[in-house]
Order: sequence, then C-alpha cells, then structure tokens
Amino acid sequence: MTSSATAFTNIRIFDGSSNELRAGMMVVVDGNAIKAVEPAGPAPSGTRVIDCGDRVLMPGLIDAHWHATMVRVSPAVALMADWNYVHALAIAEAEATLLRGFTTVRDMGGPTFGLKRAIDEGITSGPRIYPSGAFISQTSGHGDFRALSDLPRAAGDPLSYGERLGFTALADGPDAVRQRAREQLMRGATQLKYMAGGGVASPHDPIDVTQGTVPEMRAAVEAAENWGTYVTVHAYTPRAIQMAIEAGVKCIEHGQLADDETAKIMAAKGIWWSLQPFLDDEDAVPVPNPAGRAKQLQVTAGTEIAYALAKKHKIKTAWGTDTLFDAKLATRQGAQLAKLTRWYSPHEVLKMATADNGELLATSGPRNPYGKIGVIEAGAMADLILVDGDPLQNIGLIADPGKNFVVIVKDGRIFKNTLKSAA
Repeated sequence: MTSSATAFTNIRIFDGSSNELRAGMMVVVDGNAIKAVEPAGPAPSGTRVIDCGDRVLMPGLIDAHWHATMVRVSPAVALMADWNYVHALAIAEAEATLLRGFTTVRDMGGPTFGLKRAIDEGITSGPRIYPSGAFISQTSGHGDFRALSDLPRAAGDPLSYGERLGFTALADGPDAVRQRAREQLMRGATQLKYMAGGGVASPHDPIDVTQGTVPEMRAAVEAAENWGTYVTVHAYTPRAIQMAIEAGVKCIEHGQLADDETAKIMAAKGIWWSLQPFLDDEDAVPVPNPAGRAKQLQVTAGTEIAYALAKKHKIKTAWGTDTLFDAKLATRQGAQLAKLTRWYSPHEVLKMATADNGELLATSGPRNPYGKIGVIEAGAMADLILVDGDPLQNIGLIADPGKNFVVIVKDGRIFKNTLKSAA
C-alpha cells in the first residue's frame, strides 16, 4: 500500500446494485481506483483515514444524456457567438457538474474533445466525458440549424458555423455518413450519435418525421463497429426507432412516442433505452417558439407511457437529463434524477444512475477511455459520494448536493470535503 492510499471508515455502502446498505465495511482507495472493499479494521500503515460518521458512501452519479457545451448557452449563442466564450461557459459548467456529484457524463453531441482532454489531464475539473462529437444529421434533420436563407447549399459552399465548430455534421447518403462518422471516431468519439427523427429544439423538422435511411444509418453503425463501439440515435416515433434498430443501432435516446410493438422489439433485441423524465414542469427546457412548444407538449405527454412500456417489457433503461440552454435548469440535475420515483423505487433510481448507466457506457468497448464505473468494488474507478443521510430512504437528498454531499471523489481525488474532521 502506497502513501497515496485513503481509507473511508465508519460508513454504510450503497455499491450501485444492492438494494440494502452494507455496514461494517471500509473502502480503501489507492491512486485513481478502489483498492479494496473489506470488513472494517485498522487501516494499512501510511493510509489517510477519513471517518465518515456513519454516513452513506455511494458511487458517483452518471448522466447518460448530457451536452457539456450547450448547457449554459442559448441556441443563438451556441451557434453564433465567439467560440472562446462558449467554451469558457462549458468549463465553468463542467466544474459545477462535478460538484453536483456527477462524476461522469455521456455527451450526446457537441465539441467536447478539448474539454475532455483538459479534464483528464487535470488542467480543469469536471466529470469524465464520453464524447460523441458532432451529431450526424441529414439535411433538414434535427441537426440542421441553418437558416432558410442559407439554402440551397451548392457544391463547394463552406460548412455552416455549427458544422465548423463541431456541433453537427450534415450528411446525405451512406458515403457521406460514413465519412462524418469516421471523422468523429478519429477525433476520439466513444460512441456515435445519429439523428433519426424530428425534435423539439430544431426549427424546421416536425416531431413526426423520420430522418435518414436504413443504409445511411447502417453506414454509421459499420463505422462504429469497425472501431469496436456503437451508435445511439435521437428518435421519438415507432417508425424512426424501428428503422434505427433495423440498421443495427444499440441505443435509443428519448423515444417518448414509442408504442407497445416497438417496445417489444427493443426488449427482444436487447436495445438500451436512454429515457429522460420530460414533463411539463419546472424542469422543462425553455422553448419560446410556439411551434417548438407544441412539439414539446407532444413529447411530455408521452413520457408516462414510455416509462410504463420500459418497465412492462423490462427494457435496459438508462437515465439522463438532456438539459439545454439554461444555466439555472442545470442546477436541478439531481432533482431531475430524484423525480424518477414517480415510476421507480429509490433503489431502482440510484441503480439506474450508477451501475446501469455504467453498463451502458461500457458498451463503447475498446473506445472506453476509463475503467469500470458506477459501482463500489475492488478494481473500479474511485468515483465516490459521501451522503449526509440515506438516499435509499430519502431520495430527495440528491436534489440538494450542496448541502447533502459532504465528500465528492473522482478518479481518487477529493474535490469536496466538508467533514468537520477533514484533514
């Protein structure tokens, strides 16, 4: 045992999976990994000891649908402002995200490769990022944010600002999709994101439209599989979801308009369903445009049905927020997780945001830049939260991380420690 080791004692453990807390244990962290989870006893010589006062130690939280560069900015700022300003906001938000207890995010579109590198190198603080790079979209799709005055695009015309920055990659036809997919993989994407249907935030595509073709999506899938990873798609409707599954995708983002037949297919093929608790409440992303607001209401009306289908068919379900364009809304990341008790027990909620989300992220195979996450076990990455209270009994504790998360550890490094006995 090296002098870098830290032992967390006098704890109860939620390990990411078990529905009961484990008492009488000690967690030893050495470097950036968990060295041991063992019965409480004298810590090895030279080990720093943190007495946790019988609090609950749990894995760091994981948000499986995040946009690190689009959380604090409006759409206009994201696509038109000086990039240095946009990225400065992303750096600030990354630090805030980590201090909310989210030690990992799966970024579902945007230029986050540089931010990920800076975090990994310790230049700035923030969560682990699993980046998708630019989301791939057909012309007129959910990733096409050009103005109508920019049309038509002629051969040789420059890329739009959003494309040049790496927010989106417009591609029509399998060859173009294959090229854009390979570019994201070259830059370090851990998985690819494809827009397979209409969306709320995009100005020109109705929510019901299907986007891309099976051959186009299959081109992205083949590119990803050649690199040992997978494609996830933005899709709401049964037709969009089923076409994507036919093309070989492994995960569906959103899907609030899915039907029973589609859910059966997802379950039979082992498809992941990355759901967000979209409701018409205080956590709804602001959509001032009336047409966009109408689309948003269609989606929120489908949320109850979607969760019911996921539970009915025992579909592998991930959780994420998809928070966009509102810095204040981002502060409610934990509150949005807690509201899952509308459909799940507190244990199921915490398992979804730790071990289950960690399992989804591991689907990136050899493109996974990190070790095992989402669990407290020997050999896993040392991403830990010490909670002042029992979140299995009071899930609302995670909604106020500033008060209730007294220690936050990521990669073995303590980023927050408010224990009175803190060294």
